[in-house]
Amino acid sequence: MAYLYLSFLLVWFLSKSFLGEAQLNDQATLLAIKEELGGVAGWGDNQTDYCRWEGIRCGLNHSLVERLDLSRRMLRGNVTLISNLKALKELDLSYNNFNGRIPSAFGNLSELEYLDLSLNKFEGSIPVELGGLRNLRSLNLSNNFLVGEIPQELEMLAKLQDFQISSNRLNGSIPHWVGRLTNLRVFTAYENQLVGKIPDNLGLVSELVLLNLHSNQLDGSIPKSIFATGKLEILVLTQNGLTGELPEEVGNCRGLSSVRIGNNELVGTIPRTIGNDTSLTYFEADNNNLSGEIVSEFALCTNLTLLNLAYNGFTGIIPPEIGRLMNLQELILSGNSLSGDIPRSILGCKNLNKLDLSENQLQYLLLDQNSFKGEIPHEIGNCVKLLHLQLGNNFFTGSIPPEIGRIRNLQIALNLSFNRLHGQLPSELGKLDKLVSLDVSSNQLTGNIPPAFKGMLSLIEVNFSNNFLTGPIPTFVPFQKSPDSSFQANKGLCGEPLSFTCANSDPADYHHTVSYRIILAVIGSGLAVFVSVSVVVVLFMMRERQEKAARSVEIEDEETSDQPTIIAGTVFVENLRQAVDLDAVVKATLKDSNKINNGTFSTSYKAVMPSGLILSVKKLKSMDRTIVHHQNKMIRELERLSKLCHDNLVHPIGFVIYEDVALLLHHYLPNGTLAQLLHESSQQSEYQPDWPRRLSIAIGVAEGLAFLHHVAVIHLDISSSNVLLDADFKPLVGEIEISKLLDPSKGTASISAVAGSFGYIPPEYAYTMQVTAPGNVYSYGVVLLEILTTRFPVDEDFGEGVDLVKWVHGARARGETPEQILDARLSTVSFGWRREMLAALKVALLCTDTTPAKRPKMKKVVEMLQEIRQN
Repeated sequence: MAYLYLSFLLVWFLSKSFLGEAQLNDQATLLAIKEELGGVAGWGDNQTDYCRWEGIRCGLNHSLVERLDLSRRMLRGNVTLISNLKALKELDLSYNNFNGRIPSAFGNLSELEYLDLSLNKFEGSIPVELGGLRNLRSLNLSNNFLVGEIPQELEMLAKLQDFQISSNRLNGSIPHWVGRLTNLRVFTAYENQLVGKIPDNLGLVSELVLLNLHSNQLDGSIPKSIFATGKLEILVLTQNGLTGELPEEVGNCRGLSSVRIGNNELVGTIPRTIGNDTSLTYFEADNNNLSGEIVSEFALCTNLTLLNLAYNGFTGIIPPEIGRLMNLQELILSGNSLSGDIPRSILGCKNLNKLDLSENQLQYLLLDQNSFKGEIPHEIGNCVKLLHLQLGNNFFTGSIPPEIGRIRNLQIALNLSFNRLHGQLPSELGKLDKLVSLDVSSNQLTGNIPPAFKGMLSLIEVNFSNNFLTGPIPTFVPFQKSPDSSFQANKGLCGEPLSFTCANSDPADYHHTVSYRIILAVIGSGLAVFVSVSVVVVLFMMRERQEKAARSVEIEDEETSDQPTIIAGTVFVENLRQAVDLDAVVKATLKDSNKINNGTFSTSYKAVMPSGLILSVKKLKSMDRTIVHHQNKMIRELERLSKLCHDNLVHPIGFVIYEDVALLLHHYLPNGTLAQLLHESSQQSEYQPDWPRRLSIAIGVAEGLAFLHHVAVIHLDISSSNVLLDADFKPLVGEIEISKLLDPSKGTASISAVAGSFGYIPPEYAYTMQVTAPGNVYSYGVVLLEILTTRFPVDEDFGEGVDLVKWVHGARARGETPEQILDARLSTVSFGWRREMLAALKVALLCTDTTPAKRPKMKKVVEMLQEIRQN
């Protein structure tokens, strides 16, 4: 008995000694890891118990380290030492900057159940030693630079439930043994270079919930096995080379919420069993070779919010049952061979904001160039979210529904041309005060153009031609500025711009009926021209007087002649007047060494005042001595601009005039320009991916421009070089004053240069020579593309005659995916970043549409970008 007691004491003592030694080893290992990684915040402070250090969890009774979480700390260094923590069950190193190979020694962590190395820069192949982790339930190696094939040794991970290897550079095929993992629930291997077939046993013996293999080079058919257990909830197989049909077994999965199988080579029809999937929310099968009719069973999927069957071979009618989908937000059926009437029931889908049967455009109803017939449903007035309504080139009959006037958001275009519409133009259309383009040409319309159409204050483009309209054309500026072809082939119409005058027309009526807003705009433009001309004349006289005086007086001091004489200058900000020396401002602009930026209309200099204050000084470039305007008027304009209250605009704080030169004073912004950030800083070896910062900059620039448009200021030179960054990288749009002092579209200056920077100029400027709000949107879109791609607006790599916009819009024709356009240093960091960048790319494509009327307004651009950040 005594012997047994002594034996027990010996075992207890030895185990305690071993535990104590292991604990000392763990502490020493953690301290060594801290040193290797250059310090870990919260480790070792005040010599506290290591089990209480941040990111560490020990076992019972403060024994050995069982959990180590170093995620999201931007760490770098060698992590091999972690393999000495023998009791480790959970290891999370995600969202860091670890590089090199994954340590093979991790295969010695025999207790490990959770291993997450995602969102780092690990390279090389997946270590075969990881196959020794027999207790592993979750393995995440996504978003690294791993290459090679999936190791056969991982077959030994029998307990694996979560297997994620997406967004790497892996090749080879998906091993058959993956289908034998009986506990597998999640398998993601998207965005690799995997080839071959999807294993036909995948999901057969496991409870597969999520399968994501998009953007590989897989072929063969979609295996029936993945639907076998009926547990599948998410299926993403887009952008592969899959063939065959979608199996009927898809109907086994009552919990299936997302099916994305677009951009493959699938054939056949959609199984009617799809109606069994009552949890279905997303169904995307676009860009395949599917055929037959669109099955009405989709109507049984009452949670469906998106149905995309674009660019297939579907025929027949649009099922009226689709109108039962009260949650449907996007219905995209473009690029098929559908015919017949548009079901009125679809207009009952109250949440529908995108119905596309032509080209894919957000919130557009594009039904043009089809064979639709019958009357346009009056219920179309319920689609109050529509921005663009295209019904042209069909066989619509009946009259134009007055209910269209209820779609107050309609702003891009209303096109009803080339149909068989008759009756009168409804006066209710005059309520569309945001509409830019109206086309009702080539119909059988009768009666007058309603005077109420003068309420369409945003109209730029109209076409009433080829109808049976009669009476005088309302005296409304957008009508008078339109070409006569917009009204031709209406034998009863008269008045400007047509050559026939109306018998009882009274020219004075124009002044009584034109919108008061137009009157104000005309008066304002006239005053601007008058003031500008006056400024030029007075300043020219001042200049001539100065030169005449200079010629008549002998220069006594050659040194003082080097410093130009200041004609006028002031500082608007009261508390800065003592700190600004105007002579020092002028002197700074005479030295090339102080130059910090060279723009289309100005050159910027850094000026250090004797007081220590640092300014940015903008020298307006000389252009026929008409740079600066009348002193008092200029001061008044600059003072007004200095009081514009917006955080994303550069505000002038003063000015100096000497000779024929104007200097504009601003606060100095230390982080330079957006162009420098994108094309210089990002090329440095220490560059860190900065998508969140770039998105914030994009939103800030959009907000600044939206504010300018709100106060009726059109920018002349939107470019990344004119976006300045403060100490916190907040963007401020510069060159605001130029739009008021040198606007060539208003004739206030003689400008030989093109209004805008090369690569940012909208295509329509070539023939209109006018700077417009839609043109600003285009230029902003170029800046956004620059942010997303880190490419210059003009680059020889694009090819002859191709700029950044054409290169991006031509990606599909080149066989490139949207992901290939983006800066890979950003888009490969995380799936979340990539998703945001792809969403922002869609906004940029809208902004750079070749048709000005199709571009969104800056206010809408701000809303779309903010939604990207919030989601």
